[in-house]
Amino acid sequence: MTLGVSGKAQSHRRYHPVMTALTRADVEHVAHLARLGLTEDELTRLEGQLNHILDQYAILAELPTDDIPPTAQTIELENILREDVVRPSLPLDAVIGNAPARQGDYIVVPAILDER
Repeated sequence: MTLGVSGKAQSHRRYHPVMTALTRADVEHVAHLARLGLTEDELTRLEGQLNHILDQYAILAELPTDDIPPTAQTIELENILREDVVRPSLPLDAVIGNAPARQGDYIVVPAILDER
């Protein structure tokens, strides 16, 4: 049982343990792993921003979610595509008539891959 934001007792599972604040060394280590060359000011600002994100997550983690079913999709899926219906297309001469180069019923384009 945990105390929620309102101070009332709540019984729900915690999926993540309470996390302590990130230290300056933690931020420097992550920046090093990410190959980020950060200045002292950027490290200080990032430490504050990351700890703020963790604080906000801790508040969200207190919310009771037992009655909310697990989901992999946050929005409803719907097919926005139209049905694939066969219908008449342009005549061949209209399609290849403006092509810069053609060979029979085909449009000739420059090669983009080496022929080997």
